[in-house]
Amino acid sequence: MLKKLTLLASFAALAFSATVSAQDYPSKPIKVVVPYPPGGITDIVGRTVSERISKDLGQAVVVENKAGAGGSIGASEAARAKPDGYTLFIGTSATHGTNPSTYANLSYNAEKDFEPVAFIAWAPLMIIVSNDVPAQTIQDLIAYAKQNPEALTYATTGTGGSVHLTTEMFAMENGIKMSHVPYKGSSPALTDLMGGHVKVMFDNVPSAAPLAEANKVRALAVTGATRSELAPNVPTVAETVVPGFDSSSWIALYAPAGTPKDVVEKLNVSVNKALTDQGLLETFKKAGLTAKGGGPEVLAQHQKTEIEKWASVVKAIGYEAK
Repeated sequence: MLKKLTLLASFAALAFSATVSAQDYPSKPIKVVVPYPPGGITDIVGRTVSERISKDLGQAVVVENKAGAGGSIGASEAARAKPDGYTLFIGTSATHGTNPSTYANLSYNAEKDFEPVAFIAWAPLMIIVSNDVPAQTIQDLIAYAKQNPEALTYATTGTGGSVHLTTEMFAMENGIKMSHVPYKGSSPALTDLMGGHVKVMFDNVPSAAPLAEANKVRALAVTGATRSELAPNVPTVAETVVPGFDSSSWIALYAPAGTPKDVVEKLNVSVNKALTDQGLLETFKKAGLTAKGGGPEVLAQHQKTEIEKWASVVKAIGYEAK
């Protein structure tokens, strides 16, 4: 009996301690792991959001870049961190969308090893073609591809990445074939596109839109559910040829699995508050991003849908996870 009472007292003390720690959170600096190098879109988002939640929570929020293996190195480190809210992770459409299907021995489980905190932002891709392609609209491009099977080549920044999979999904949905030409970066790919050496590319809006405006390439559509603020006159794939089509890069905040729900909720409220900041919204707009927000359940559902979607695409195209 005495042993039972002692155990009950211990559990009560632990529960009380967890409640107090959640109420007092944060009482020390927070680390945010960004799984890509400094200077990229994910890093910019991580630092912009971290700055805002630091002011809101009254503690330093320090960004730590852990790049490599498509974001997997940073994700693995964050997944193994103590689930106390003092290590957070900037997840993406790669780490929590495509990686589970394109990496054979992923060192983390995107669904089981993390607590969704908040959906931060999303960004579509823009479908651009070289000026020698006889297509003024996305409908024209599809018609040309059907009349000239496999005549179109498309550039990407690597096999198995989100751009590659998005292009293949687009081709499947429209019953066309295009030949893949992977590059080591977007700059050489865009150079060859402008020179007509490759014919099609799905690229980030901030880099593609200025080239289209300068008539160096032709913009036909964007891949998101809605139009991009940076190119409002360019229609979506969904409104033109494939209803419901949506393939966007996205960025979100996660915590290690087991992080107290009260802490997750406090962080979620802080992120949603940050997403109303005009300076942050202007930074996002320049980067071609649209702020999202919402509760943890919004992110959890989106992630589930993304993982299932890309698993289906990977299977359909016969891509072998590496």
